[in-house]
Amino acid sequence: PVSSSLYGSRFLTGGLGGSVTHQCFYSPTPANKYERKYWCKMAANGVCYTIVSSSSYTSSEYRGRVALGDAPQNGTFTVTMAGLRGSDAGTYRCGIGSTNDGLYVSLNLTVLADAAVARPTQLIRGELHGSVTVLCPSGDTQGDKKRFWCKVGRSSCALIASSDGYVDWRYQGRILITPQESSGAFKVLINDLKKKDSGLYLCGTQGLRGQESPQEVVLQVATASTVPRRPKFFSGTVGGSLSFQCHHDPKGTYEKKYLCRWKGGSCPVLLDDEGFVLESYKGRIQISSHDPGRGTYTVVLRQLREEDAGWYWCGARSGHAELTASLKLLIHREIYSSRDPGTAPPVRPSARPAAHSTPRHRSTADLMGTVPEGTTMGTVPKGTTMGTVPEGSSTLLPTATPGTSATSPGETFQESSSGESRLLPVVLPALLLLICIAITILTLAKIKLQKKPGE
Repeated sequence: PVSSSLYGSRFLTGGLGGSVTHQCFYSPTPANKYERKYWCKMAANGVCYTIVSSSSYTSSEYRGRVALGDAPQNGTFTVTMAGLRGSDAGTYRCGIGSTNDGLYVSLNLTVLADAAVARPTQLIRGELHGSVTVLCPSGDTQGDKKRFWCKVGRSSCALIASSDGYVDWRYQGRILITPQESSGAFKVLINDLKKKDSGLYLCGTQGLRGQESPQEVVLQVATASTVPRRPKFFSGTVGGSLSFQCHHDPKGTYEKKYLCRWKGGSCPVLLDDEGFVLESYKGRIQISSHDPGRGTYTVVLRQLREEDAGWYWCGARSGHAELTASLKLLIHREIYSSRDPGTAPPVRPSARPAAHSTPRHRSTADLMGTVPEGTTMGTVPKGTTMGTVPEGSSTLLPTATPGTSATSPGETFQESSSGESRLLPVVLPALLLLICIAITILTLAKIKLQKKPGE
């Protein structure tokens, strides 16, 4: 079947006597590649009459001034109309299929006496779970107007992100609008791409009078992807440390690799591979190792604080393009299970020499610490993390971590005592019933024995 992914501009404007070019973008599947492509105009009776198609058909009214070119390898076909007349204004369809009612995109063509030349639509292709960089054209060079990125729907363009900090909840942690360059251009970076991200978008600047010549962008996300799924969530404990790997194309050439903190639609750089470290993170964060052959570098963050929780981006810049990937840090406090801290005996941390007080890899047993002899380990509260870390990460914790999941002896005794007392109301009636049954059986047996001699 023909794929339902087909995108194109919704509005075209051309000048009298001039020309317009329209691009239709489709998923380059075998069904789409070899199916008929068409361009038709809607009539008052609701029928869309073919003007030109890839089946070598051209309407006699338009011969000599319309052309259709198909590039199946790119998943695009282009329609050009020249010598525009006032009567050419109206609603058109570009589509794929044997009829003009199958898969199509509708658009309105306006013909003006002095129309400005529109920018061609950008086609951006990305892979599932990967990232893309969209370069929005120069506009406001002063940088005081709002930059935006919105997705075109049937009747409006839904705002996804803007330079004033707004980010749609479905894009939290995975989209960024960069500051404007001296030319007025800016970039939109999106990562962790999903199939539903495919579509038609607008990006540009917005002043008091509305949008100023926005750029149309078609984003296509490939279903088949070579980008592997990697851990997106990492956890650590207050006071401890953790490390994680950032990935990039080992064959790529990058000017800079960096880690930034994503918050409210901005992402200030914390450190990069050129030695920069943000002042407030000095002594706590570093790139510990590089592996160019595998395309990875490892970041270590020490002395974890609760405020370290949130989104981070790994990045690698090459010219205007930036390869990015988002990850979220979850920071946990130490959780003590004692019900009465004032009376319960303290749990002793494992005795270790002072020389071992630096952070190191810890097992679950290390995380719990040494528990006093005879102590029973209680049930871990629901939601408590017991030293488990997502695959691909390594969590480092300080040595002097007390056994936070131990239950005190007094607490264990109270639980077992209360358990025994709850059994009494069930056991006693059962015993009484067994005694009554035994007495009844003995009585019946005695009566039967007494009747036998007289029979």
